[in-house]
Amino acid sequence: MSLARIRQLAKTTGFRLALWYSLIFISSSLLLFALLYFPLRSAIMEKDRNIILAKLNEYALQEQQLGLQAMLAEIRLEDDHNKQAGFFVRVADPTGQSLIVSLPPQWRELDSEFSPLRLSVVGTDGWVALPAKGRGDALEIVGRRLAGGYLLQIGRGSGERQKILEYFGQVFAGIMLPLVILGFAGGFFLAYRSLRPVRDLIQIVGSIDIGKMDARVPSRQTGDELDELVRLFNTMLEKIEQLLTGMRAALDNVAHDLRTPVTRLRAGIETALQSENTAEVLREALLDCAEESERIITMLNTLMDISEAETGVMKLRRQPIDVVSLLAEVVDLYQYVAEEKGLAVSVSGPSNLTVMADIDRMRQVVGNLLDNSLKHTPTGGRIGLNCVRQAEKVVIRVQDTGAGIPPQDLPLIFDRLYRGDHSRSQRGLGLGLSLVKAVIHAHAGTIEVESAPGQGSTFILRLPVDAPPQS
Repeated sequence: MSLARIRQLAKTTGFRLALWYSLIFISSSLLLFALLYFPLRSAIMEKDRNIILAKLNEYALQEQQLGLQAMLAEIRLEDDHNKQAGFFVRVADPTGQSLIVSLPPQWRELDSEFSPLRLSVVGTDGWVALPAKGRGDALEIVGRRLAGGYLLQIGRGSGERQKILEYFGQVFAGIMLPLVILGFAGGFFLAYRSLRPVRDLIQIVGSIDIGKMDARVPSRQTGDELDELVRLFNTMLEKIEQLLTGMRAALDNVAHDLRTPVTRLRAGIETALQSENTAEVLREALLDCAEESERIITMLNTLMDISEAETGVMKLRRQPIDVVSLLAEVVDLYQYVAEEKGLAVSVSGPSNLTVMADIDRMRQVVGNLLDNSLKHTPTGGRIGLNCVRQAEKVVIRVQDTGAGIPPQDLPLIFDRLYRGDHSRSQRGLGLGLSLVKAVIHAHAGTIEVESAPGQGSTFILRLPVDAPPQS
């Protein structure tokens, strides 16, 4: 494997997770070793010292019961046995001179600091360990004062204990080496498996970069956080795909709807350019051009308003609005159209019902809904606007006895530039209901429709009584 490949691998999240897993595994193993080693060391040391103390108590009891000479005779009698067992035994008089010294063979050839003269400095102030140069072990000695000021010293080397501990360390190290390798390999494998959804995400994002919007990350149904991330990512892709599809459809509709006024503009201009036309014909041509220009500007402004509302950047000048007065005001504006079609329009609701909203935007909302009802209600029909308060909401209903909306069109009527088959006979932009929905949502409200063919339609607006807190 090349050095560049190794460096690239070291930068991956999988390698880092595997490394962290291995470090935690090794640290845990070392902690386990310490938890086993030090109690074992203490237990062996306590056992060795208990053996030394037992020998010390044996000789001290003999001196107490039978006298010093009997104890010295017993020490001489057990000299060979004590040397084989590794015991150091020394008896000194009150002046510090050695009366008897029994030194194991392995300590006789050591440095002079372990000579009887050097050992005479060991008193009775607890345990003393005299290290042996070049060997790593030590002679552990404890002493006790006898009757008459004599000193009894018993000791034993720590070599056997160290051999046991060294063997334990070697066995543990022999077990640890393959476990560390296995831990790193296992950590790398687990990291590789765990990060598979992330690699799938990277692959899908790469495919999206080349325009493949229908790609989805496969879900493994594990129920963990990564599976939830995959689900949310796929949901986001579906929404993006829907938005792009909607944008393409909207652009197609805009291009289609703009084609007619632009064609009329061109026709008017061509008419005006004909030199044989009279002043009256030129005036009519210019008026047609102005009307179609206004139609295009209205469409673009409405699309801008919808975009501002949907993206949350629409500026709303909220103020207390008397809802019944607002409805009556809008009805007055459309009263002439209603009378011309022979439609009855009524307003009802409590006089003291207010809501915090932008009055100009709410005029747009109610005006679009009323205009929509006027267009689709036949002569002799009725349109009713009423408002009530329900808990912390103000509910406004615009109800008509018009042709109604087919079930297949209901989910689509709030889409931009969507016009049902029945609406295509009416002149319009197909943006009115989209603007209504966007403005209502900008006010933190909701809108829904109840309709059936031949039974009229009811648009229901729900607005919070108080203005919601600004985010």
